[in-house]
Amino acid sequence: MLTGYAPILVLLALAIGFALVNLFVSELMGRRRVNVGKGDPYECGMEAQGSARIRLSIHFYLVAVLFILFDVESVFLVLWAVSAEQLKADGLAVLVLVEIAAFVAILGLALAYVWRKGGLEWDR
Repeated sequence: MLTGYAPILVLLALAIGFALVNLFVSELMGRRRVNVGKGDPYECGMEAQGSARIRLSIHFYLVAVLFILFDVESVFLVLWAVSAEQLKADGLAVLVLVEIAAFVAILGLALAYVWRKGGLEWDR
């Protein structure tokens, strides 16, 4: 019963062993040079200016959340597309096509609503 899982367990053991050996060797052979510049914040090749505690518009956050939301929902479409051949063989192609059409319609309505409300605009 467990013989089917043996290759997976071997691969898992090899991956964990490889990671542990790399950590041990880098800790053992790595140099430790203390430098004042290593602790400084560094971004885009320029020295940091001002405080990191600035107030940003909520619209940056909204656009990011909307992007993640629509991106995750597009993954569901990919999963349906991958399983389409099997669904066709099982005789569920029409039902799944109706479900996909409803899903895309709801997704389109949500996008239209967000667009109409101005949720995708940066400069409000």
